[in-house]
Amino acid sequence: MSDAPNREPDRGIRSERPEDAGDPWTRLPSMAPATPSAATPARTGPAGAPTASRGGTAPVPGRVRTLTDPAAAGPVPPGGRTVAPSPLDPGATRDPHGIHRALREEFPLTYDPLLRAWVLSRYADVAAALTDERFTHGHRPGDPPCARAHVDVDVEALRSVTERTAYVLARRLAERPQADLVADFCHWLPAGTVAAAVGVPYRDMMRLVRGRAAGALAGECGGQIAVREKALASFLGNVLDDPDQVAALRDAPAGLVARAWTESLRRDPPVQIAVRRTSAEVPVSGGIVPAGASVALLVGSAGRDPERFREPDRFDPFRDDPGQLTYGPGFCPAVLLAGFEAEYALRALFTAMPRLRLADGFRPTATGLITRAPRSLIVRPGG
Repeated sequence: MSDAPNREPDRGIRSERPEDAGDPWTRLPSMAPATPSAATPARTGPAGAPTASRGGTAPVPGRVRTLTDPAAAGPVPPGGRTVAPSPLDPGATRDPHGIHRALREEFPLTYDPLLRAWVLSRYADVAAALTDERFTHGHRPGDPPCARAHVDVDVEALRSVTERTAYVLARRLAERPQADLVADFCHWLPAGTVAAAVGVPYRDMMRLVRGRAAGALAGECGGQIAVREKALASFLGNVLDDPDQVAALRDAPAGLVARAWTESLRRDPPVQIAVRRTSAEVPVSGGIVPAGASVALLVGSAGRDPERFREPDRFDPFRDDPGQLTYGPGFCPAVLLAGFEAEYALRALFTAMPRLRLADGFRPTATGLITRAPRSLIVRPGG
């Protein structure tokens, strides 16, 4: 936990992982408050801001007490906790889900000095904040601005280059006794697809595709390559980790693969925390977010909210309550490419390696705080 003063500081979130430096969703906007105040409350919970019933999302406004004032702390809640856990607490990179659960259940609105932002963790609040015009300074591929920004995109051409790139990469792994799908496939497919789409020679792919060449295809969304890498790694990990899913998806129609892709984005979103700033007071579960405040939206927590999803920790492509918050519903080349990459990754890998399976004793393990995915997927191409 943090002993930071009860005020919003003047710096934004910084990722501690150097490999995420190029990820646009980790370059979060400034956290400086519109009107700095020494009275900004520290992380608070039920004692300071009454929580809404988990059966609904109606806000219950209340005075938020600072935890530095013992007289204002109020009664100790069940279990003895008086301070909310932080998504940046030690151990969160290995297993954030216990922290997310505590926040959803006990602290739906809390100020976190480590994040330097108010925190929303319930699905209803996070989903609303991603589209509510009172929350500003954010960009998510597929949101309405994307549809207005992208024109003259040849969807079938994108599909063709994605399919061709996936099969080339898969065939290169087929004869190996062992491979790492993250390093040898997921890292190359999103970049290779964009390179092929804009005519960048394969030998120049990694040098150019993350900058000028990517921007030529997708504009502001061109930098989403790193996000798509992580999303693809989690998707393949979810499928390969369960032999039943392998059997169900090996020759599945595109519609079922798309459902599995959506399910993976729900359960294991590549971007765990998105940041917005309020332009006005906004009622949410647990109270009211003040105007001019930085707000951390826990996308990873929202995707596992049991009030929205049954058995939220289970990967189930057949679920009848699907939903994901990584991408908006509008047209965007980055969103199209991500879906095509998931579909043709499965088709290419299972075609080139019909007996593909995880290596003996290996289980996919996701890591990361702001972005999250397995660092490796060790497989046996020949079974």
